Amino acid sequence: MRPTTSGVTGRPTRASGQDRAQLHQHPVCLGRVLALFRPHAGTVAAVMGIIAAIALLGMAQPFLLREVIDQAIPRQDVRLLVWAVGAMVALTIVAQLLGVVQTWLAAAVGQRVMHQLRTALFDHLQSQSLGFFTRTRGGEVQSRLVNDISAMQGVLTGTATSIASNVTTVVATAVAMAALSWRLSLLTLVVVPPAVWTTRRVALVRRDIIAQRQRTMARLHGQVEDGLSVSAIRLSKTLGGAAHASRRFDATSRELIGLELRSQMAGRWRMATMQTLFALIPAAIYLVAGLPATSGGMTIGTLIAFTALQAGVFMPMMGLLNIGAQWVSSMALFSRIFEYLDLVPDVPEPPRPVHIDVAHAPGEVVLDDVHLRYPGTARPAVEGVSLRIAPGHSLALVGATGSGKSTVANLVARLVDPDAGSVRIDGVDVRDLRREDLSALVGVVSQESYLAHASIRDNLLAARPDATDAELHEALETARAADLVAGLPDGLDTIVGARGLRFSGGEVQRLAIARTLLRNPPVLVLDEATSALDTVTEHAVQQGLDRLSEGRTTLVIAHRLSTVRNADEIAVMDGGRVVEWGTHDELMAADGAYRALVERDARSVPVPAAV
Repeated sequence: MRPTTSGVTGRPTRASGQDRAQLHQHPVCLGRVLALFRPHAGTVAAVMGIIAAIALLGMAQPFLLREVIDQAIPRQDVRLLVWAVGAMVALTIVAQLLGVVQTWLAAAVGQRVMHQLRTALFDHLQSQSLGFFTRTRGGEVQSRLVNDISAMQGVLTGTATSIASNVTTVVATAVAMAALSWRLSLLTLVVVPPAVWTTRRVALVRRDIIAQRQRTMARLHGQVEDGLSVSAIRLSKTLGGAAHASRRFDATSRELIGLELRSQMAGRWRMATMQTLFALIPAAIYLVAGLPATSGGMTIGTLIAFTALQAGVFMPMMGLLNIGAQWVSSMALFSRIFEYLDLVPDVPEPPRPVHIDVAHAPGEVVLDDVHLRYPGTARPAVEGVSLRIAPGHSLALVGATGSGKSTVANLVARLVDPDAGSVRIDGVDVRDLRREDLSALVGVVSQESYLAHASIRDNLLAARPDATDAELHEALETARAADLVAGLPDGLDTIVGARGLRFSGGEVQRLAIARTLLRNPPVLVLDEATSALDTVTEHAVQQGLDRLSEGRTTLVIAHRLSTVRNADEIAVMDGGRVVEWGTHDELMAADGAYRALVERDARSVPVPAAV
C-alpha cells in the first residue's frame, strides 16, 4: 500500500498497515481540528494576545541585564542599577500574573472543546442503529469515547496556546539575538536542521506505537467487559472458564507492557544526539566570542545576555517540535474519533419530520408490502408482509423461531428500516417521524428487558421524568409489580443491580412492563413480553396488559399461544411471510398452520403430577 499523506504536514509518512488503511479511509485535515475552536474564537484571541505580551516582556530581560553588567555596575550608577533591577522584577511579576490568566483561559477553552467533542460523539453514537452495536464490540466504543479522547486531550487543550507561545517566543528571541550579535545568531541556527530531522523521525516511530497501544487498550476494555460483568462471571463460574479469561487478560496486559516500553524508548538515541548538540552550542558561542577575529568587540554584558537568550530559545523551539511530534502521533486517534462522528446512521432522523399529536393519535398501524434482508444473511427476514391493525385493536403474531415476528416488531418501532415497502402509523410513514415522537407513539416491551444500574425509581422515570410517585405505583400495580417493590427495604429507591440481575427474570419483565405502561403510548408492541414469567405470574401480568390494551393498538408476539387466543386477530408467519390470518376460532377451523402450532404447543405443556 502506498504511503499515507499526513493531513497536517502534507508529507508522506510511514505507518503500520492498519493505520495506513485507517488514515486513507478517514483522513484528518487541519481545518477540521481548528474548527473545534471556532466557537471560542474571542477567548482564543485573548489568550494569543496575552501570550504575545508575555513573550515581549520576557525579551526585555536580557537587555536590562546587559545594562546592569555593562553600565550600572562598572560605573557604580546606583540610579540606573535600581531602575534596571526594579524593571526586571516588575516585568517578572506582570508576566507571571498574565501567565495565570492565560493558563485559566486556555484550560477553560480546552476543557470546553473536549466536552464538545465528547458529548458530540456520545450523542452521535446514540443515533446509530441496533445493527451498529451488534457488530461493534462495546469495549471498542468505550475506548474511542474515553481513551482516545483522553489521549487527545493534551494535544487539543495545549496545542493552540503552545504554538502561539513558542512561535512568539522564538521569533522575539531571534530578533533580540540578532540585535545583540548577528554572528552568534548564525551559529545558533546550526542546530535547527538536525533537531527538526531527529524529532520528525521520533514522531513517526511513536505514532505507530501509540496507535497500536490504543488498539490493544480497546481489546483490554473488551476483555474487562466480557469477563467481569455479572452475566460473564455467572457464565465463567458455571463453565469453569475463569483460568482461560485470566490467561487472555494476562497476555493482553503483557503486550501493553512491551508497547509502553517501546513508546518510552522510541528514538531515545536520536534524542540523546540532539541534546548533545544543544550542549555544544554554548561552548561554540564562548569560543567565537573570545576570538578577536570573530568577537566584533562584544562586551561581557552582551555575551551574557546573548547566552541567556540562546539558552532560552531551545526550550520553545523544542516545544514547537514536540507539538509536531504529538500532532503526528495523534493522527490515528483523530481518525478513529472522526470516523465514528462521520458514521451515517442506518436509521436516520427525517430531514422534514411530520408532527403527530400523540395525545389524540388513533394508533392505526399499517405494514404495506414490507421487505427486509439483514446484511450478511442468505434469505429475507420479512418478505412481502402486509398487515393492518385497526385503532384500539390487537394483533398477535405467531410462528416458529426465525419466522420474522420480532423483525415486524422492530419495523413498527423503527429499530430498522425496510428495504422496500412502508410502515405507517395513522397514515404517516414512520421514517417521517422524529425519534422522540415515534417513541412516544410506540411503547415496546421485549423479551430482553434491560434495567440500568440505578434505582427502580430512576428506571421508571426514564420513561416519563415528570411522573409522580402515585403514577409510578399505579404503573407497578398494573404490571403486578407493586407487591414486589413494597416488599423491598428501600422501595422505589432500591438499586436494581447491573442489568437488573438483582431480580429474577420475571421480576425484571414486570418492572420493564411498568416502565412502558408509564409512558402511556397509543401503540403497544409486546415482543415476548411475558416469556420469562412463570404461568401464575404470566396470567396476572396478562390481565393487567389486557386492561391496558383496551382502546389501544397492540401488537403481541408470543411464544405461548395460550396468551394470544383472545387477540382480535392472529397472523401466522413462516419464512418471513404471513401464511394465515384470522381469529383464533377461524384459524382453528381452517385446520392449517395455526392449528398445528396450537396442538404442538399443547403437547409441550407439562401435565401436573397426580397428588
